[in-house]
Amino acid sequence: MQFGVFSVSDVTQDPTTGKTVSEGERIKAMVTIALKAEEVGLDVFATGEHHNPPFVASSPTTMLGYIAARTSKLILSTSTTLITTNDPVKIAEDYAMLQHLADGRVDLMMGRGNTGPVYPWFGQDIRNGIQLAVENYALLRRLWREDVVDWEGNFRTPLQGFTSTPRPLDGVPPFVWHGSIRSPEIAEQAAYYGDGFFHNNIFWPAEHTRQMIELYRRRFEHYGHGAADQAIVGLGGQVFMRKNSQDAVNEFRPYFDNAPVYGHGPSLEDFSRETPLTVGSPQQVIERTLGFREKFGDYQRQLFLMDHAGLPLKTVLEQLDILGSEVVPVLRKEFDALRPAHVPAAPTHTSLKAAAERAQSLESLEETTR
Repeated sequence: MQFGVFSVSDVTQDPTTGKTVSEGERIKAMVTIALKAEEVGLDVFATGEHHNPPFVASSPTTMLGYIAARTSKLILSTSTTLITTNDPVKIAEDYAMLQHLADGRVDLMMGRGNTGPVYPWFGQDIRNGIQLAVENYALLRRLWREDVVDWEGNFRTPLQGFTSTPRPLDGVPPFVWHGSIRSPEIAEQAAYYGDGFFHNNIFWPAEHTRQMIELYRRRFEHYGHGAADQAIVGLGGQVFMRKNSQDAVNEFRPYFDNAPVYGHGPSLEDFSRETPLTVGSPQQVIERTLGFREKFGDYQRQLFLMDHAGLPLKTVLEQLDILGSEVVPVLRKEFDALRPAHVPAAPTHTSLKAAAERAQSLESLEETTR
C-alpha cells in the first residue's frame, strides 16, 4: 500500500488573513511539501497539470525533476497528465527522461482534465476528448515499447521510422494510472491495458465511486489480467486534522467555505457526510480511510489532498507531520494485515523490471525447448 499527497497547485487567498502568496512562493511551497512528504515517511508526491489561473503546475516534469534531485525514496507522480492536449511524443520523451533522472522513481496518471477551454488553447476540440485520450495513449504505449514506430491516426501528423529518446529506463516504461471521476470509457481503457485506475473521489459520493471501480475491476478480469480483486486501484482523499476534532472543524471551516471549487456550496458538515472529506482527529481519519476498503475493496494507493484553498504552508507542514507520525503507520499496519496474499502491491519500477526479466527468461526457456 502506497500513501502520499497530491497537489492541485491553486494560488488562493487565505480567507483568515486576506493574504495571497505569489506564484513563485506557491511553486516553492509545493517543493517544500514534497520534501516534507519524504521526511515524514510518505511514499508518493503527485502534482496536477493546469494551464490556467489560479493554478501554477503547468510543467509537471520540470517540478518533479527538481524534486527528484533533492529526494532519494519518494515516488514522483502526476495527479493529471493531460493525455488529450499534450503530444504523446513529448509525453514519451519527457517522462522517460524523468525516469532516468529519478532512477525509476516515476509513474504518472493520465487524465482529460476538467478545464474545457484548455482544448482550443492546444489546438484540440473538447468534443473529441474521449477519442483523443484513447488514440494518444495507444500511441504513447507504442513509443515506449517499440524502438521504431510507424503510425498514423486522426489527431496528429503521421510518424515514419520514429524512435522516441531517451528509451525508458531498463526498457521498462513508467507505470500508468488512468484517472477519471465520471467517464466509464476511461475505466474501460485502464482495464483493457491492465493499467491502474485512480478515482479521485474527493468530490463524489461513495456509491458513484464504487460503481466506477467495480466496472474497472470487472473489465480488468474480462481482459485476462487477473481476478477482479487483483486490479490496481488508487483513491483520492481529503483531510484536515487536529488533536481535538472540533478544533479541526473550527480552523478549517473558513478555508472550506471560501475554497474556489466547493466554497459557497454545501455546508462543511453536508460535504463531509456525502464525500470522503474528513475534518477531525487523526483517529477519525484512520477510521474513515480504513472504511474505503470496505466500500471499494483492497486497493494499492491512497493520496491525500492537503495543500489547497489558501491554507498556509506552515499549516500544511503540520498536517504532514500528523499524517506521517499518527495516521499512516496505523493505516499501513491495518491495510497490510487485511490484504489477501493474492492481491498485488502497488507497482514500482523495481517490481516492473523484475516482472519483465522473468517474462524474458521464460520466453528464452521456451525457445530453447522448442
